[in-house]
Amino acid sequence: SPVDEEILDVINSDEIQDIIKYFEDHVIFPTEKPNPTGMYFYCKKYAEEHGKVTTKAGKYTDEFGVIKDYEAFDTYVSDNPNEYRVIITDTTNLIDTERGMTLKQSMDKWSEYCAKYLPVYIFFRTFAFVLIYKYVRVKNMIDTSAFQGKTAKYFTLGCKLNFSETSTFGQMLQEMGVRTADKAEKADLCLINTCSVTEVADSKCRQAIRKMVKENPDSFVIVTGCYAQLEAETVAKIEGVDLVLGSNEKANLIDYLSNAWSNQLRKGDITAEKHSHCGEFHAVKTKDIKTFQHSCSKGNRTRYFLKVQDGCNYYCTYCTIPFARGNSRNPSIESLVAQAKKAAAEGGKEIVITGVNIGDFGQTTGEKFIDLVKALDAIEEIKRYRISSLEPDLIDQELIEYCAKSRAFMPHFHIPLQSGSDSVLKLMHRHYDTKLFIDKIQLIKKLMPEAFLGIDVMVGTRGETPEYFEETYRLLDSLPVTQLHVFPYSERPGTAALKIPYVVDAKDKKIRSQRLLDMSEEKTQAFYASHIGKVKEVLFEKAPRGKAMHGFTDNYIRVELPAALSKEEYDNEIMMVRLKDFNHDKSALVCEIISE
Repeated sequence: SPVDEEILDVINSDEIQDIIKYFEDHVIFPTEKPNPTGMYFYCKKYAEEHGKVTTKAGKYTDEFGVIKDYEAFDTYVSDNPNEYRVIITDTTNLIDTERGMTLKQSMDKWSEYCAKYLPVYIFFRTFAFVLIYKYVRVKNMIDTSAFQGKTAKYFTLGCKLNFSETSTFGQMLQEMGVRTADKAEKADLCLINTCSVTEVADSKCRQAIRKMVKENPDSFVIVTGCYAQLEAETVAKIEGVDLVLGSNEKANLIDYLSNAWSNQLRKGDITAEKHSHCGEFHAVKTKDIKTFQHSCSKGNRTRYFLKVQDGCNYYCTYCTIPFARGNSRNPSIESLVAQAKKAAAEGGKEIVITGVNIGDFGQTTGEKFIDLVKALDAIEEIKRYRISSLEPDLIDQELIEYCAKSRAFMPHFHIPLQSGSDSVLKLMHRHYDTKLFIDKIQLIKKLMPEAFLGIDVMVGTRGETPEYFEETYRLLDSLPVTQLHVFPYSERPGTAALKIPYVVDAKDKKIRSQRLLDMSEEKTQAFYASHIGKVKEVLFEKAPRGKAMHGFTDNYIRVELPAALSKEEYDNEIMMVRLKDFNHDKSALVCEIISE
């Protein structure tokens, strides 16, 4: 390749010399005689910690370093987020002949790829470029000056996983200089994280978006989440929406936001008082959803939420979640342990393990959920773990037995039954029958008699005749479950359930739902009452000055400490208490501290 004076000036500059010095101090070659073209270098610290140098990434490139399998390469780096690596390659090898791309087109593709993923990338004209690779966002990648002092508001709909992800988005924006707006303050940016589990959820999403736009008329509005994935173009057409990101793109929210913001600045669309809305949207097809948005966030409460898995391979007939979030995927146990340790270092004592189908953990890495549980349990600084939800067929005996003896995994399970009729379970394409469900409930209660058991139930699904509903009612009534989360069935476009002929009318759905809710109230009250007088450990949450403090026992009984007995120093502390009678609205048991 030609080397002229301009290139020599660049190479000899202080900036590049500093980078070269960094290489000499921190990186090593994976082979004794490396090919300088397309060669991967690895961080010395990483190699020292792991006792060897990983060279797996090389299989995704040809001998010249041209990446041939972008999806596989992305998966690899996603599972190894703490590795630094450097790629040096001649730009003439970037021509993607298989796709008929010119050098400029290929350079543009790589430039976009680098801007999306890489902290630093340097082009030496047509000579070569150097990439310092770390698969996490680094602040100096983006000119954050435009965001300094800006304000943001957030609105989340749906599951705990969505709330966890929104909290992570907030942390990312905070690192760019954006603060959360006060309640009465108009924000510069608004982010709405959507849900699409039911038709009602879709409607609530649209209402939330329009309300945000109305209350913050000059803000830059971002919409992400499941509804944004399924109806990206529709959402983008809502007046006031600037940027819509699907499930694959939200992992790179900061990049898309920065680009869209910069584009509008260049066009003069954003000023101190006014900007015009562009309605830009990005969402790939379900089969192309590959990214994993890491999330371990605290939000406004004591406990942290650690996302360990995303997507689902089950494709139940009534559900759109696999279409909205893609197939099951997960990061490595090693990376999740690192996040949990970080939460512990920040003072976290309780972590809720979240995901879409958590028990299916390992589809990406070949690891097992039980191994993740054991690895997290070994972090002694974390005193409590809760598993947000587990499919009945994925709660095996080994996991139940381990949790029963575990140091930190609480006797608290949330299990989606959906229906107590085997005929309906078959129509739903669930992966178990009622006998398996009963066996799991009985085993949990045998090994953990005081375990809290929350159960998801769907009523009024297509095919649920009155007789089938009665089967569900009788089954749940006979089991020692604690609480029912009842969901009326909602027709979802594109789902296989629409082919089932028997339809339950809205009036019957409401009646069935209420019967199960009444049963749930009775079971929960009975469970609470059975613990009156017992001594339990409670992790307290911060309360406004002069207000009662609340917290939860190991088995998820909500506890109330009267305001007169509350102290600020109890916040995020595990205290020994005696459980007394119900509070005024029977939402908690009043307690008294018996030791400090």
